[in-house]
Amino acid sequence: MAGIAVLGAQWGDEGKGKATDYLSRQIDYVVKFNGGNNAGHTVVIDEKHFALHLLPSGILTDEVQAVIGNGAVIDIVALFDELDQLKDAGVDDSRLVISSKAHILTLYHKALDKAKEHSLGSKKIGTTGKGIGPAYADKISRLGIQAADLLSDAGLRAKIQTALDYNNFLLTDLYGKPAMTVQQVIDEFAPYLERIKPMIKDVPLLLTNALAEGKTVLFEASQGALLDIDFGTYPFVTSSNTISAGIGTGAGIPVRSIDRVVGVAKAYLTRVGNGPFPTEQDNDIGELIRTRGAEVGVTTGRTRRCGHYDAVLARYSNMINGFTDMILTKLDVLTGFDKIPVCVAYKLRGKVSENMPLSLLDLDAVEPVYEMLPGWKEDITKARHFADLPMAAKKYVSFIEQVTNVKVSAIGVGPAREDIVVKE
Repeated sequence: MAGIAVLGAQWGDEGKGKATDYLSRQIDYVVKFNGGNNAGHTVVIDEKHFALHLLPSGILTDEVQAVIGNGAVIDIVALFDELDQLKDAGVDDSRLVISSKAHILTLYHKALDKAKEHSLGSKKIGTTGKGIGPAYADKISRLGIQAADLLSDAGLRAKIQTALDYNNFLLTDLYGKPAMTVQQVIDEFAPYLERIKPMIKDVPLLLTNALAEGKTVLFEASQGALLDIDFGTYPFVTSSNTISAGIGTGAGIPVRSIDRVVGVAKAYLTRVGNGPFPTEQDNDIGELIRTRGAEVGVTTGRTRRCGHYDAVLARYSNMINGFTDMILTKLDVLTGFDKIPVCVAYKLRGKVSENMPLSLLDLDAVEPVYEMLPGWKEDITKARHFADLPMAAKKYVSFIEQVTNVKVSAIGVGPAREDIVVKE
């Protein structure tokens, strides 16, 4: 039995796709256990860029069984658009399984998401407008449509009608938008119903049997720990649990099945959308990092806010996830800086603390306390072993290990599949 979790240690966009692809050469199953098509993973194979949103990254590796767990929400149209775009990479429907308990994202969820965000004006959260939040809200309100409901036409229509009785009220009376009909909702994904039905399976049973047979199962998170609905920088968060504890509820397997918890973090820090960001560099340094790192959202196309590595947030992320090791990505982006700051503590109202403040307002008000590390000028993109890195780069990685109390097992030094330095 071997269960491996790959989790974002920051605000998402850490390079989990690359990390999963790297690890997927040793696995049998890869499971997406949370989120929807509101996040994206990029994998580069033979100079081809593959942008994945709903599909777990491991599906690009032959013989790996891809699974979407019950903790995810599925936009059926987006799912098959993605599958069809990957046909040339050898990806086909037969390698995808969907939990019967996964929730289906609909036309009215997307309309509600956009209407609500627009109504918030300057107080908007910065959602992708993909309908993720309203889909999860329906799930909690017991109005959701599960994948198993797609197997019965009469049952599906009844479920949608019940949901519309409430959601049409929000659309028309609260947001001034037109009401929707059951047929409108079904018509959007009707062309894909016969394709999706054979994929709907009992995922907890599938994974339990796989682990009992000694198979290796990798659980891939969408987004990052600091966007977790419970432990992130609320309310500037996503609508699902993005941390290791979310695997049990998002895939239906016990936590004791997880043997390794891999945190993925950039060698610096980025964020998309609104919310506090203590080490943000809204200046020439931030712009240089953004340009070098091609920091543009895979899903949204929005430029990412950029800043220095924050060890306070990293330690917090480790505390709530229990990382066994970390994959550090985009170290090559820092090449060329004379000095590289790392935030090791926060100063608030004259007091210095190495821990996260209790409130969002305080996090927004802290002053970072930096440790300055020497930079390096050498090109590191061809490095494949830790010994290949220049001394300053090795010291930077070792310092990250020291201040986060997590060992680094691999380091990304470029965008391609093979641009990995193996450390452990």
